[in-house]
Amino acid sequence: MKVLYLTCLLHLVLYSCTNKDASLYVDPNIGSVAPLLTTKVPTVHRPNSMVRVFPVTKPGLNDRYLSDHIYGFTVNMPAYRMGYLTELMPTTGRVNADRNSYASNYDHAMEEVHPWYHRVYLEDYDITADWTTTERSVIYRFNYGEGDTCNVIFRSSRNSFFTLAGKNAIRGWEEFENTRQYFYAEFSKSFDETGSFSQGLIRSDSVSTGSNSGLFICYYSPEIPVEVRIGISYINEDQAAANLHKEAGSRGFEAVRNESHKIWSAALGKIKVEGGTERQRRIFYTSLYRSMERMVNISEDGRYFSGYDKKIHSDEGRPFYVDDWLWDTYRSLHPLMLILDPSKQADMVESYIRMYEQSGWMPGFPQFYGDFPAMIGFHSAALVWDTWQKGIRNISVEKAYEGLKKNAMHGTMLPWRMGHMCELDSLYHQNGWYPALPEDSTESVAMVDGFEKRQAVAVTLEHSYDDWCLAQLARELGKESDHKYFLKRSKNYMNVFNPANGFMAPKMADGNWVEPFDPQLSGGTGSRSFYAENNAWTWNFSVQHDLPHLIELLGGNEKFIKRLDALFNEPTRISKWQFMGQFPDATGLNGMFVAGNEPSFHIPYLYNYAGQPWRTQRRIREIMEMWFDDKPMGIPGDEDGGGLCSWYVFSAMGFYPVTPGSGEYTLGSPFFESVKIELPDGKVFSVIAKNCSYKNKYIQSARLNGKELNKPFITHTDIINGGKLQLVMGEKPNKNWGVE
Repeated sequence: MKVLYLTCLLHLVLYSCTNKDASLYVDPNIGSVAPLLTTKVPTVHRPNSMVRVFPVTKPGLNDRYLSDHIYGFTVNMPAYRMGYLTELMPTTGRVNADRNSYASNYDHAMEEVHPWYHRVYLEDYDITADWTTTERSVIYRFNYGEGDTCNVIFRSSRNSFFTLAGKNAIRGWEEFENTRQYFYAEFSKSFDETGSFSQGLIRSDSVSTGSNSGLFICYYSPEIPVEVRIGISYINEDQAAANLHKEAGSRGFEAVRNESHKIWSAALGKIKVEGGTERQRRIFYTSLYRSMERMVNISEDGRYFSGYDKKIHSDEGRPFYVDDWLWDTYRSLHPLMLILDPSKQADMVESYIRMYEQSGWMPGFPQFYGDFPAMIGFHSAALVWDTWQKGIRNISVEKAYEGLKKNAMHGTMLPWRMGHMCELDSLYHQNGWYPALPEDSTESVAMVDGFEKRQAVAVTLEHSYDDWCLAQLARELGKESDHKYFLKRSKNYMNVFNPANGFMAPKMADGNWVEPFDPQLSGGTGSRSFYAENNAWTWNFSVQHDLPHLIELLGGNEKFIKRLDALFNEPTRISKWQFMGQFPDATGLNGMFVAGNEPSFHIPYLYNYAGQPWRTQRRIREIMEMWFDDKPMGIPGDEDGGGLCSWYVFSAMGFYPVTPGSGEYTLGSPFFESVKIELPDGKVFSVIAKNCSYKNKYIQSARLNGKELNKPFITHTDIINGGKLQLVMGEKPNKNWGVE
């Protein structure tokens, strides 16, 4: 009986572990201390929702988790990692308009945070503040201590307008990039006193205009707690109120919070994992949560404001999405969501097409106010082609092609620029490479950004891939002459390969190579004269669309493997602090491999293409174990809106899309004994890794749907049709597996 009891208890424990609500593994504070550059904020929101809120900690302090003060709470973050609009802060006693003076101490030990709910204790005021959200509204709840006047201060740092909207409501707007976010805030109790302030001066009137200004409200004997229910809109203040009343209505705080919890539980539960460690599950589900922040649905009652023509449009029954950084997200975020929610991805692609119709260009970093001209390439080509290639048909593909071709033929390729082409683009069209300048040269083209430079080699490489995507789409649409033209342009990467040194290297307009050239240190800050954020060692492998020929260029399989190994082992030739000063994006550094930056994401998987998949399995495990953690410092680089975290999700599941648009995934080394992906049509795709453990990271054998699999590749069709990938894992590499 004792044995039976222990067996039942063990089964109960195992059942509880494997059936735990996935959302409870998420810790939004993971990644809130940056390795070098940009940190994460603990955002409360619903998947892909318009409202995203977080506490405002020390202004200018990048590592937000380390701040011991809270200065307020956001009304919304409309554009990812680009600040917030309007803040509010509960205080007690006499109203003080100086935010540095009224900020309060807080302690993470007194904090509770989830994707759907956040609670902190403001020590200086004896106030417990908590909040939850719907798609377009946020509800703050302030539990005040006893014995003093209780206040809520609304303020803006940008041009704004705030005013009373009754005995218990405030309305207004704040500008951002010549676009307004409107809000309507409704309090659970009528105000006892109100006032305003501007530039630190307090006034008795209840209208606030301009920057660094706001309103405050006071209660002499408040109900406990005081709720502040805020709706937002990009259309007008009336729509902000309508959004609040429609989504939150008269429901209590707990009802809204519980609904949000259920939504997150269902969204994260689309992927169920068993095995692994508690730490690995925390990192995995937090990464999946981060992957569901963008893009953002800004449709409001069937309408949306477009920053691309500054007009209000009917959404024609399809939500309008903004806030994306394609240079980061085309690689793994969009491919991940094409598996989990293809219909939503179709709406996102259709939103890109509408942006083109409204502005004349296919955007790259679309925001609610218009396109943000960041980074390089026109990766909307990868997004559209990958979506179409994977069977999504309800997009305006001919219009998309029109926009993509215009970008390719008439748009500038300059980093951090948008619009019509310049003389350097003409040289690219003529010669087949983006012309570089020696580092000591004076820039002669006014359109070139003084900091971002030309990034000539990286521009050539990225446009080669985008042209390949466009060529595939042209062929699919029966545009054979375009297909041939863009396919030829997709080979332009060959024009910047210098066989004398074996690197993708800068070439001048006259066809001569830039000399002297140092693949580790040339190019200035972030090597931006020639590359983007990383040096030649990383960019040497950025030919995702033509890997067999890249392997040939680098000398064949054996030499290619040696080049990959050298990448992971090449030491910095200057002190590490000096190297990081020149390459601040090169975080998570293994030799010259950069775990925390996007151009490196696919590189550990390239061993698969050269006949040694066991090396990929080893590298992937090393990178994930070393550079990711379930602590505030747990993300190894800039988590650019799901870019890095979606890489982790894929890699932990055991496969990765090296070439979006190919329909192919290559295998790595899964962290979990079982991964089950619930597909939209009710099917399930499973990855079963028998004997999987910290030591047992090498694939010994594989079967796909019962049939032997002796190659480290599966297809998108294999996944969406449902089925089972079965792997047997071991502690020593099987060097014969996966070598056809």
